[in-house]
Amino acid sequence: MKFSFRPNEGAFYELFTRAAQNLVKGTELLNELALPGVEVQSVSERLTEVEHDSDQITHELYKKINSTFITPFDREDIYRLGSLLDDVMDHLEAVGNLLYLYGLTKLPSLPREMHEMVNVLDAQAKLTADAMPRLKSMKDLEDYWIECNRLENDGDQVYRMLLVRLFSGEYDALTVLKMKEVADELEAACDAFEHVANTVETIAVKES
Repeated sequence: MKFSFRPNEGAFYELFTRAAQNLVKGTELLNELALPGVEVQSVSERLTEVEHDSDQITHELYKKINSTFITPFDREDIYRLGSLLDDVMDHLEAVGNLLYLYGLTKLPSLPREMHEMVNVLDAQAKLTADAMPRLKSMKDLEDYWIECNRLENDGDQVYRMLLVRLFSGEYDALTVLKMKEVADELEAACDAFEHVANTVETIAVKES
């Protein structure tokens, strides 16, 4: 493998930015599921395509780390950040796939709380995509991780309200089991965004 001794910093930040932009695409696709007459299979397939692109970005990032002698910051942190961004995308794809495979969009309507959780994820995704380019300067990032953590708290609250609704007797037992699995993936995605923000905070503190 050919090694680069001079850090091409721009390549790392570009990969982080591309990965975060895919998260915005993912949450926008989940929002489409609330539209009337939406082709759920199409949304699920497009989510899978975005997830595959995110996997490719992660592989590019790992290859770049392994072929660069001097990285712009701790290579373990680069690995972790890349892996966590990919984790978020995996959860977003799982939400879309489960909604389609379980036929949940055929219900008269999904619980309002599910749409609220997607809205929280959309806000976290846009916040993350906006923050990634600022990693290069390590400036103006504190507001990002504070707001991302606040949104995660909002997501936790909505998740609890969603569970209350699922176990209220409004839905049959099988539908509850299916929706609970989707709800868990939504909550996991929300947590994963917070893990990304916490890692960015760790990197910023180390580099300050």
